[in-house]
Amino acid sequence: MSLFECALIAATVLSGLVTGLVFTFAVVVMPGLARLADGDFLRAFQVIDGVIQDNQPLFMVVWLGSVVAVLVSLALGWGLLAADDRTLLIIAATLSTLGVQGPTATVNIPLNNTVQKLAIADMDTTSLRAARSAFEPRWNRWNVIRTLVACAVTVVLAVLLLRLS
Repeated sequence: MSLFECALIAATVLSGLVTGLVFTFAVVVMPGLARLADGDFLRAFQVIDGVIQDNQPLFMVVWLGSVVAVLVSLALGWGLLAADDRTLLIIAATLSTLGVQGPTATVNIPLNNTVQKLAIADMDTTSLRAARSAFEPRWNRWNVIRTLVACAVTVVLAVLLLRLS
């Protein structure tokens, strides 16, 4: 097995794990948290996000590794792949970078950081409602977008793997 094939397998597996993570947030975590009162919702999100922001090692390996593996696959496969297959890899790398990492860096993480700064115990009901309203709909909308894009990335990488086998 070549270094390129190893990188492509790693990219596919890691991208699949990222897809599963954002999918789980879209269909389980956030709908579950949505059932909580405003203060409880915000505090629960702080705790969940705090695990990620503490650089949980496996999360970081999977999340950052997916990006690295896709880009390494692109670099290693550039001269090896036929034009159609190279195009699939370019699509996967572009979607991963712009459609998954882009919204994460520009929307979801800044919203997470805003929630992390809240002193929930010191907030009244109106402030809690306002903070949740400023966070939840936008965070969910962009998480659904990155979930759909992440699914597409994983499918494209899997198709490429199948084409090469």
